[in-house]
Amino acid sequence: MSDNLVAFSFSVFTGFFAIMNPIANTPIFLGLVEAENEQSRKKTAKTASITAFLIVVSFVILGKYIFDLFGITIPAFKLTGGLLLFYVGFDMLQSKKSRIHHQDQIPQGNDVAVSPLAIPILAGPGTIVTAMNHVTDGNYINMAIVIAIFALMIFLTYLAFSFSNLIVKKLGHNLITVVGKIMGLILAIMGTGMAIEGIKLAF
Repeated sequence: MSDNLVAFSFSVFTGFFAIMNPIANTPIFLGLVEAENEQSRKKTAKTASITAFLIVVSFVILGKYIFDLFGITIPAFKLTGGLLLFYVGFDMLQSKKSRIHHQDQIPQGNDVAVSPLAIPILAGPGTIVTAMNHVTDGNYINMAIVIAIFALMIFLTYLAFSFSNLIVKKLGHNLITVVGKIMGLILAIMGTGMAIEGIKLAF
């Protein structure tokens, strides 16, 4: 039982890290807040992190009710969600910013904390799909693990955003791009696996 929970926890962490990728998102954050001072940047990072956490946790807790309300089946969700994750991962492999994960029009000022930082960069469709995929056929222990690991990822993201200048300076844009491509590959593989699982459940 404990081995299964460890494997499950590792799978959840890998999925969240691949889709959220604090390291690759750091230059994006830096570009959005370049006109702000250090204190304002940390406030923006905090607001974005808390907002993203509340959004995803709401879907984790209310996911099954949402499914029942709209008549969504688990096989359909896994197939569609798998294709969605594959699409995001494929774009990351090509060093593109996925159109479902980023916005073309970037608002100015403090608005960036909620959009596009919290939505859709941190709590975009890919993140929500990843979270809900691990709780659709799980129990309350699985749900608690998903929420705890997502909280950890949000904290790591907050730290990455808070020290964004230092991270970009130390790692450089080339290494950050390589990390993004690796995460894209992992995400594409996870998406394929989720889609295959959906097809198996359907037939």
